[in-house]
Amino acid sequence: MSQIKSSIIENNILRIKTINIGASLYEVFYKPKKINLILNLGNYKNYLIQKAYVGSTCGRVVNRIRNSEFSISGKKYKLVPNEGKNSLHGGIDNFSYRIWKLENLKNNKIIYSLFSPDRDEGFPGNLKIQCHYEIKGSHLIIKFFATTDKATHINIANHAYWNLNKIKKNIFNHDLKINSSVFLPNKKDGIPSGEFRKVKFSVHDFNSYENLGEKIKMKKEGFDANYVIKNNKKMGFVASLKCQSSKIQADFFSNQPGCQLYTSQFLKFKKGNNSLSPFQGVCLETQKYPNSANEKNFPSTLLKPLQNYYHELKIHISHGR
Repeated sequence: MSQIKSSIIENNILRIKTINIGASLYEVFYKPKKINLILNLGNYKNYLIQKAYVGSTCGRVVNRIRNSEFSISGKKYKLVPNEGKNSLHGGIDNFSYRIWKLENLKNNKIIYSLFSPDRDEGFPGNLKIQCHYEIKGSHLIIKFFATTDKATHINIANHAYWNLNKIKKNIFNHDLKINSSVFLPNKKDGIPSGEFRKVKFSVHDFNSYENLGEKIKMKKEGFDANYVIKNNKKMGFVASLKCQSSKIQADFFSNQPGCQLYTSQFLKFKKGNNSLSPFQGVCLETQKYPNSANEKNFPSTLLKPLQNYYHELKIHISHGR
């Protein structure tokens, strides 16, 4: 497996390590506190066998597509199901398992590229994708670009599991704020029903900082829901995560309309000395809404020839006393 390679960019505040399997984010090391802020799988080869998408670039379409199908201009496309009848994160052989090409490595930027052929996992169109990791001061910036030669659906996201503790036991001492007054309730299959529901007076309200441990206890289960982000036309504020013990804070900004909050209740991985368990990390995945290909009232995920797909996520890392 000599083709597996890691890349590092760093400045006086951040050290970012990525690997070319899934163009995955492997480490976000915050130098002032000497803490890595995300979960990883240890041995790079574990990224070829994992099912938790730890740090992965997910696509062609992140999240779920109901019944693994959609229609474009009256033509139906059947995708490869990998979660019951549904497609999750792009199918069985999705982008998280691919070896991406390292296009460029500079002091402050890593650029990966991937080619996804027509009918890849059932999706139409030859797709060219780039994933950029960049650091500017205390900001980590992640960008996704794509073009296609045939109308297709695309919704790419980074799937890092954040844990701002030095010892990553769980996320129960983390406080979270989400810039959203509306969330998308799921049906039993974990896919939005199409309804827009206000978070006010519900367990889903994160408009001010809320403790994740207490919220999960109230809900009696973890969170796995998409939030409609306010003022998302440009690089709007999405969410803020802070840890009570390390005092580290991560603020998320994005140009995407939604953010999936996942508290890792189904996280399980064990291989040798490397193991991950439920509630050990929290995902804040900026994206368009799940199953948008089949929901006319959701922002469209359709990408046509001569159009450019562009998703930008900016994460500001800081700490208090």
